[in-house]
Amino acid sequence: MADCLFCKIISGEIPSKKVFENDKVYAFYDIAPQAPVHVVIVPKTHIESANEITKENSSAVADIYEAIPEIARILGVEKSGYRIVNNCGKDAGQTVFHIHFHLLAGCVGGKMY
Repeated sequence: MADCLFCKIISGEIPSKKVFENDKVYAFYDIAPQAPVHVVIVPKTHIESANEITKENSSAVADIYEAIPEIARILGVEKSGYRIVNNCGKDAGQTVFHIHFHLLAGCVGGKMY
């Protein structure tokens, strides 16, 4: 998608602070962190939101969840814990319409991000 912010980040057109990359997944630090550790994890395939997941493209979500343990290790939060969040749609707070997951960590307690 030519006008998608995350597609531009994945392609390198817009700079980011990369945490992890493989052939299917890209993870980078959020520019407006909501926790001491806040990373955005995106599939390299453009899918607008969770509402657009189909049998044909659902492997993109599996790819992300397979990468999460490695990302947590890189960040040093695999033992202390972290939260994975996906917002679907405007009313849920989705502001970039390329499916993505937030890895949040570094806070003790029950705060919901």
